[in-house]
Amino acid sequence: MTSEEFTLYRKKLDKTQKALSKLLGVSLKAVQSYEQGWRAVPLHIERKLLFLAVNQRREDNVKRKECWTIKKCACKKDCPAWEFQAGHLCWFLNGTLCECTSGQEGRDKMEICRECEVLTSLL
Repeated sequence: MTSEEFTLYRKKLDKTQKALSKLLGVSLKAVQSYEQGWRAVPLHIERKLLFLAVNQRREDNVKRKECWTIKKCACKKDCPAWEFQAGHLCWFLNGTLCECTSGQEGRDKMEICRECEVLTSLL
């Protein structure tokens, strides 16, 4: 996640740097450093920020589609996203069975998920 993207999501959440630092469990200086590009945004912080953005209360009340529906998944019943009924959070979970991320974890998985229609449709 770039510093510009980090700042964009903070603004979409309508949070000050101080308020976001409390939500993310990091110092105010860390948030400032991410936004200035002095420090790279760690994966766990990126995932928390995206989690907040995806789950923010909205006025439009659009129904979220589950990943197994979007991807027409054949192995959904073996996948953690199905087990925990978190089809809109598949990008947040490790061990998912999507054909594009199977066997991928951490940063490698997140790079794929950033471009995936499941996550992008929610942001």
